[in-house]
Amino acid sequence: MGMSSRERLLSSLHCGTPDRIPVSPQGLGRLDPNGNIAHRLVEETDIIIYSGGGVDPFIANSIRSRTITEGSSTITLYSTPKFELRRVTRSTEKTSACVEFPLKTREDVEMLLEIPYIPPREEQIEEAARRFIETKDWLGDRGLCMYGIGDAICFPATWLSPEDLCIMWHDFPELILEMVEVANKRLLPFVEELCKRGVDAFRIVGGEYASVQLGPKAFDLLVKVPDKELVKVIHSFGALAYFHNHGPIMQYLEPIAEIGVDALDPLEAPPWGDCDIGEAKRILKGRVCIVGNLDDMEVLDKRSRDEVLGMGKELIEKAGPDGFVLSGTASGIYGERAALNFLALAELVRKEGF
Repeated sequence: MGMSSRERLLSSLHCGTPDRIPVSPQGLGRLDPNGNIAHRLVEETDIIIYSGGGVDPFIANSIRSRTITEGSSTITLYSTPKFELRRVTRSTEKTSACVEFPLKTREDVEMLLEIPYIPPREEQIEEAARRFIETKDWLGDRGLCMYGIGDAICFPATWLSPEDLCIMWHDFPELILEMVEVANKRLLPFVEELCKRGVDAFRIVGGEYASVQLGPKAFDLLVKVPDKELVKVIHSFGALAYFHNHGPIMQYLEPIAEIGVDALDPLEAPPWGDCDIGEAKRILKGRVCIVGNLDDMEVLDKRSRDEVLGMGKELIEKAGPDGFVLSGTASGIYGERAALNFLALAELVRKEGF
């Protein structure tokens, strides 16, 4: 009898050789979660599902906030005894984006850092862990559930606009470094508490804020150094550390391996990234599992079934059989056509015995 989907994924994500290559949609995209195609994905592929959340460990209970809705905009006001900050998010039928960020000046950052930190309450941590455990139990052996967390660079990168983050890193690098150090000191005990409550797999996001926007030096200081500590905590509980990093990736493969993560996605091919999957395999083999690199939107949702199957075969030949998961970009917005292509890839792998 072959492996279950969970066993197959864990084998690959720890750089082992499973009974066959996992074919793993990430989440259910835009599908009806109660529909037939979603049901088939869960039953017939090696799906990865994300759960948990609801707690911001960087701010936690330190600031009061209130939300106002004005048309397509959602305004969040953060209040302290000394000042008020404002975030504006604008939504369309398909997506949403932050159009005004709370921090705009050096003084804003300094004032935020001066606020006494009030960590997550025990019941907040319990609720976040409960959501994960419930999803993990529902999924069972049919796939793998991961808890999504932002690493320390997400603190400055989500409170400053992309432009202001770049400018401030150039003008006041010590201040951005302080934000990251403070964020990591708050993040580590939160992750430790989640691990104690049974969270056993983490998807770490945030690296691309440095690799895409700030460059290699910033990646080393703002991602590699703090994330080594984060992964050390995760691994101390025997949990999985899975790293997500969009954009050009080849020059960052070695630093990511040095962080000590178990797996990396999405290793995007041109024109979205610069990944040569064969070379990436050579660099990472035996150290970090490769997860990718079919793009959900441009490939799986738009190419023909035969084209997708051909691309899947080529990726398996170059990146398999050990330490490889055939997947998309975890965009989370793929549709029915991509789902059917995932099902076709899973059928191909079972039939051909890859």
